[in-house]
Amino acid sequence: MGGVFALWVSDKWTDYELIDCSEGERLERWGDVALVRPDPQAIWETEKLDPRWSSPDGRYKRSSEGGGQWSKSKVPERWKIKYGDLTFNLKPMNFKHTGIFPEQAANWDFIRERIMAAKAVEPQREISVLNLFAYTGAATVAAAAAGAKVCHVDAAKGMVAWGRENAESNGLSGAPIRWIVDDCIKFVQREIRRGVRYDAVIMDPPSYGRGPSGEIWRLEEGLFDLVKLSADVLGENPIFFIINSYTTGLAPSVLSYILSTLLVPRFGGTAECGELGLKVSSNGLFFPCGAAGRWQK
Repeated sequence: MGGVFALWVSDKWTDYELIDCSEGERLERWGDVALVRPDPQAIWETEKLDPRWSSPDGRYKRSSEGGGQWSKSKVPERWKIKYGDLTFNLKPMNFKHTGIFPEQAANWDFIRERIMAAKAVEPQREISVLNLFAYTGAATVAAAAAGAKVCHVDAAKGMVAWGRENAESNGLSGAPIRWIVDDCIKFVQREIRRGVRYDAVIMDPPSYGRGPSGEIWRLEEGLFDLVKLSADVLGENPIFFIINSYTTGLAPSVLSYILSTLLVPRFGGTAECGELGLKVSSNGLFFPCGAAGRWQK
């Protein structure tokens, strides 16, 4: 139970490249834009040979008071990159982000493969996917592009609007996607009461946040109950369940243990866990970027 471990490397990018990483930072290429961003995983000190380290188009510097800011004189206000046939809109955001987590491409591939495999077996089947804490909608776009109905839920209105933009950029503005601004736990509770069921669930819960009544929510304390609740929104013959975690203190095997405990006895199938990561182009090494647990039928 929970014993299958993998390294899921998102190595099919052409518009994104993790060039190098050292001394708490990573040097990346997003299309034609070179960015330096902080990353606490890069604890090593290696020689920074690429000239873009010293002259990137943009650099995010953390502040000693918390937060930080971009120096981005040569960074466009907005730009697009492609992953295969998918297109994503980028812009430099607060807290160092750009709107896309490139290591998640391995999950986008998994989502599309599972949906298309289910449709190959049952061509008339309508696959419905619930994407919780859905952020800017990359997984939503991947699922919709594979022919699924998607319910995209995030508490941040701006992120849901960004998700809509990503859908439009992929010719999916008319696709069957529900865009919901809501607390994810409250939404799932209501869907269960309404008798709405899904064939797949994707979730990317925050490490830390506040619940609907202002209570403090920590992933380590709330994840099991969240997955237990979300399992009740699955239909009789679900096809997959994905948990993403960027909480450094939570081992990937915890995610597959939870899925093995809650889903396998109920639906069969298998659970596995792994590290999501990227290949560093300067040396070919694997750079860990987060953990994921996957259950599939």
